[in-house]
Amino acid sequence: MAEYRSLLEELAQNITAEDLEQLKSACREDIPSGEGDAIATGHHWFAFLERHSKLDRDNLSYIEHIFEISRRPDLLTKVVQYRTQVLKISEEDEVDTKLTRIPSAKKYKDIIRQPSEEEIIKLAPPPKKA
Repeated sequence: MAEYRSLLEELAQNITAEDLEQLKSACREDIPSGEGDAIATGHHWFAFLERHSKLDRDNLSYIEHIFEISRRPDLLTKVVQYRTQVLKISEEDEVDTKLTRIPSAKKYKDIIRQPSEEEIIKLAPPPKKA
């Protein structure tokens, strides 16, 4: 449970006020009218989602979807890493059980990861002047 709380804390710290408005807009049909104003921080947003059974330590697919449509691949990647490293659910298991939108998560993971030594293009040194 500590890893889950740590994940939410890290995600909340990376959500600005502008991001929060975009996230709330992305899930507006799940926020009853009048309750949206009470969600003033990332922490409030996650608490709201937990209260309404949209989020718990074993069910992260809702926020994965919201991060994807809100164009936050950095946050989506953190959630996918939690799922594969902490919950020990491999990408193949995720596809098989349909717990996540893994095709898009794979796409974002490839964008963010650092290239290996073999993938780095080596340039030849410039020619020497005669």
